Amino acid sequence: MNGTLVKNQLIFDYASGSLGLSKSIFASTYLYLNSQAKELNNKFENIMGENLFSNEDIPMSKLSYSDCIKNKSSLEKKQLIKDNSPIAKLVGPIEQLNWKQVYKGFKEFTPKISDDDELKLIKMDPGSSVPLHSHGGKEYILVLSGSFCDEYGEYNKGDIQINDQKIKHTPIACKEEGCICLTITEKEVIFFGKYGSFLNLFTFIRSFFK
Repeated sequence: MNGTLVKNQLIFDYASGSLGLSKSIFASTYLYLNSQAKELNNKFENIMGENLFSNEDIPMSKLSYSDCIKNKSSLEKKQLIKDNSPIAKLVGPIEQLNWKQVYKGFKEFTPKISDDDELKLIKMDPGSSVPLHSHGGKEYILVLSGSFCDEYGEYNKGDIQINDQKIKHTPIACKEEGCICLTITEKEVIFFGKYGSFLNLFTFIRSFFK
């Protein structure tokens, strides 16, 4: 499911304003990190903008560019921020987060937002891995730093992976620097293999304490 069509659909849905909060943050961060995705988003927005102009039922507001930006001092202050990505604006500097360790080599941070989808940041130590698993719904992964690989390829900063319940994979963080990813899971993780039953029970019990 991790094809161009699925990624383009995410960008199109973002450009049309049809995504929920978690997926909007995910998509906007993707556009911030990936220039090709940003260019495609601009094309979608231009197409929709042309359709808006051709609709005589919608009155157009007389706006200038200065009406759409803050004052100069605000812009200068913005430029001083090291990481100006959408997710960093929400949670602050990624490197200073209060990470929660789930198991050895794997940490996570959950932003406090109200949405049906579960948005998380995950941090994997160099060489660490997640056991073979799939999901009840879609899983979205965006690499913020470092890289990881699985049965389907290698993913570096600015790359996304979108999986459905048919996909089983074993993500492994790169040995040099590990990886930090922004993720969305629509349903709980389903583990397989030797410790699958134990891990699924652990995930089930853990869901009561969210």
